[in-house]
Amino acid sequence: MLPMNWQRTILIAFLSGHPPQKIKPMQSHSRRNFIQTAALGAATAASVPLTAADSKQPAKTSRTIETDVLVCGAGCAGTAAALAASRAGARTLLVEKAPFAGGIITSVGLPYFDGIAHISTKRVVVRGIALELLAKSGVCSPDAVTLPKHNPTIPNTFEFKLLLDRLILEQKPRLEVLFNSFACDATTRDGCVETVTIANKDGLVRVKPRIVIDCSGDADVAAWAGAPFEQNTEVQPLTLHFRINNVTPEPSLTLACRSALQAAQERGELPFYYGPGVMFLFGKNEVYVHGVRVPADPTNAADLSRAEMQGRADAHAMFRAWKKDVPAFKDAYFMEAYPWIGVRESRRIIGQHILTEEDLMTSRRFDDAIATGCWYLDLHPNKTVSGSANDFDPKKVQPEPYDIPYRSLVPQGLSNMLVAGRCHSATRGAHASTRVTATAMAMGEAAGMAAAISIKTKTPIPSLKGALVREQLQAQGSGPFTEAQG
Repeated sequence: MLPMNWQRTILIAFLSGHPPQKIKPMQSHSRRNFIQTAALGAATAASVPLTAADSKQPAKTSRTIETDVLVCGAGCAGTAAALAASRAGARTLLVEKAPFAGGIITSVGLPYFDGIAHISTKRVVVRGIALELLAKSGVCSPDAVTLPKHNPTIPNTFEFKLLLDRLILEQKPRLEVLFNSFACDATTRDGCVETVTIANKDGLVRVKPRIVIDCSGDADVAAWAGAPFEQNTEVQPLTLHFRINNVTPEPSLTLACRSALQAAQERGELPFYYGPGVMFLFGKNEVYVHGVRVPADPTNAADLSRAEMQGRADAHAMFRAWKKDVPAFKDAYFMEAYPWIGVRESRRIIGQHILTEEDLMTSRRFDDAIATGCWYLDLHPNKTVSGSANDFDPKKVQPEPYDIPYRSLVPQGLSNMLVAGRCHSATRGAHASTRVTATAMAMGEAAGMAAAISIKTKTPIPSLKGALVREQLQAQGSGPFTEAQG
């Protein structure tokens, strides 16, 4: 077996050397060749010679796992998909690159359940697992029909990790999870995904699933498997969320923070920002901040790495500006930045139906509706916008609750794959509404239910009736609530 430092070198080379493929995914054989080339280079450069025992162990897949459902990504959509599939009886493997579930809520730190309720009436439009998580976080009752706010926040993002851990463990042995694990390849035959390769501490692990649900956010696995997709040349900017403690609350704090950032940008200390959102969400002297704005391509490893570093630099530049110019921050200290920069937009699969802005704005009804969306068309520009997150032209676009069809979760050309979350099939404008947390959970739950039904009935994913999926969701208090009455 290769020494640990060489394994790490090989894995880093492998992961960073996989550029995004816009039309066709890299084939398995070429990726294996790349790994072998990286291994040879690492061995040549190393100063410690191979032992006899090491030289007998070539680079290869360490083991194979067979499962009914493979869910790639344990964010909002993926966690809901895995819980739904396993609760419906399917053997499910959940794979996540972070050491915990929760995605944007826990890795990025966004505590909002955006999309769970109508903005005007506060009527709940996403129930099921999303409402379950909100209730178990102590925010509302399990049978809530309306909420005090249309976008409620959870009180503690660490405790949310613990909640997801408990729910995942409750489903053992049907549900297994592998954290610190990257999906990094997919092979197909005749339109069927045969294997997905994951990289983790075991090495390269081959998974043979009957159904794959891509909840990676970036449609990584779908793209590598050959599914068609779209990605704009310029996507929405990325945002790092952070927290500052020992801040003195005062009525004019937001305006003072905004003025300080304007001055910092004029001094050349801050490339871009928005807002900023400066809120006392977690403690009486602690502010949670979202205002970092980094233009980047999140499907390009080098650019994403640059964005992570730029996000950290910008977050601390904001803190220093406030320490300098805002008296409320006189004794403040930088508490933490969350581990990942948040991504709003990247690949969107081309599915059996592409959800459009017209579908949203006309509240079009679909026979195969499996979820409801209600968030506004939330497009962030790649420039500074002081006092707001958006640059509306001419005004904010707010749809009424609308249907999300099952067909928007089904990629073209693959017989055993679903997607859920922000990489589902939608135009850029529609996606600006469907990409948010609670809506992603609703799509994930529907995808998990669909996968379980597909396995039970031996029906290919593209042939499965969305109406049947909706019926099963509604039987357990979930599914679309587009026209429900409060």
